[in-house]
Amino acid sequence: MNNLTTLIKRLEAATSRLEDMVPAMSDPTASTNGMSSLPESGLTAPAVDARGGPGTPDQQPMAPLPPAIDDFDALINGDVKTFVNMSEEIGGLVAEQSAAVLRAFAAERKFLIVTTKAKKPDIQSPVYMEILKDLQSTMGVVNDIREANRASPLFKHLTTVSEGINVLTWVAYETKPVDIITEMLSSAQFWGNRVIQDYKEKDQTHVQWVQAFYRIFKSLTGYVKQHYPSGLTWNPNGIDPLQAIEEVNNPDQSTNQPPPQSSAGGPPPPPPLPNFKDAPPPPPMPPNGVSTSRNPVDMGAVFDEISKGEAVTSKLRKVDPSSQTHKNPSLRAGSAVPSDSVRSDSSSSRGKSPLPGTKPKPESMRTKKPPKKELDGNKWLIENYDSHSEMLEIHAQISHSILISRCSRTAIRVVGKANAISLDNCTQVSLVIDSLVSAVDVIKCPKFELQVLGTLPTIMLDQVDGATIYLGSESLGTEVFTSKCTAINLNLPPDDGIDEGDYVERALPEQIKSVIRNGQVVSEIVEHAG
Repeated sequence: MNNLTTLIKRLEAATSRLEDMVPAMSDPTASTNGMSSLPESGLTAPAVDARGGPGTPDQQPMAPLPPAIDDFDALINGDVKTFVNMSEEIGGLVAEQSAAVLRAFAAERKFLIVTTKAKKPDIQSPVYMEILKDLQSTMGVVNDIREANRASPLFKHLTTVSEGINVLTWVAYETKPVDIITEMLSSAQFWGNRVIQDYKEKDQTHVQWVQAFYRIFKSLTGYVKQHYPSGLTWNPNGIDPLQAIEEVNNPDQSTNQPPPQSSAGGPPPPPPLPNFKDAPPPPPMPPNGVSTSRNPVDMGAVFDEISKGEAVTSKLRKVDPSSQTHKNPSLRAGSAVPSDSVRSDSSSSRGKSPLPGTKPKPESMRTKKPPKKELDGNKWLIENYDSHSEMLEIHAQISHSILISRCSRTAIRVVGKANAISLDNCTQVSLVIDSLVSAVDVIKCPKFELQVLGTLPTIMLDQVDGATIYLGSESLGTEVFTSKCTAINLNLPPDDGIDEGDYVERALPEQIKSVIRNGQVVSEIVEHAG
């Protein structure tokens, strides 16, 4: 507990020192990290040459930012900064987490700049994951602060922000990104409304803090509706994504070059982000690391210093995983016990209603794992096959069970008689089997196909949307169980037993009519005449 207190004090001292560095590093009319901090009167900063002096008249001015980036800067300089300032009034872990929120919004801003410069890469490619890397890491920091401080009296505050930060994943949704913003707001309100209820009679600062966080969602909804109503757009005539990433991450290479003129007459690409390598040294830190200045500070410049990366935290001691309480529950028994009020608030809040479920990441933001096919004891593991060019063969024995998961557009052939087969979260998988001892269990596998050459006692389908099953003459006694399934068709061999005959397709019922007769509920299949 003593190490945590010391770490918090050092972080607050570092933040105060960075705030004091702002007047010495930036001019009020300059641009901060690419975010315009000029007055709204429309004035532009004078051009500067490579040495930082006044530019000559024949030099070209810096190209303006696209409207989408300008409006996103306004969102950060407006509602996001207001939320950060109110978090600093509360202080402690809330202020630390809000700084991570600001870094996450800046990482998304950099992502949006890349989209204005580059063509759209394949969402499954390493290039796309490289573009999203900074955004994913900063969002992870916000959640880590919550997980590492579950005993904090401000745990509800930290959880409110941790649940809401996933709103930044709207960039990964190709259709209706506004829907994910609304959903993440509901998750944040689950905890934020509890903060309001706890503090509405005690401290209005916490109530205003929650309302400031909610306003970010409202502003982001309006921003997405205006610029990306149908999903994120890229530059179809842009440069290679890797080149765009290099330009954004290394602005020095293009700082002294004027922007190229577009032959099509469209707006030029956004200017590169400045750096502060030649900035004057910071002023001496006040005693005890506490700033006495009460003047408003441009948080954009503070963020620029914090977002430099590992240099900010290079002197912090790295905690070994064996000493981290969130990874070792056994260590929590020796930590400080929270007060009775904190424990009663936590127990009462958890007893009232269940915690909201965490929405899984979209497929485009998940790390693609290599395909896997191995026999572990008596269990075959088939995972992560995508668009496999050849049929995947498995030579099974009667004691083998087969687990197939996270495969797509793959044909699998099971040779021999196995014990059981289970498919989970697969798409467009075709399965051909000889015989089984027990059953085929299919869960959440749309567009599934199965052909049985021998005998099969049972088929169980759960949440399957679209399945075609071919049964042989030896498997006509197969029992089929369905739950929450649609478009399930059975193909039966011809009645005359001729192998060359056409299969007969029969659809499984989906509509059930239930009526009450003599006090009993009777369910019947709905039949449509005609």
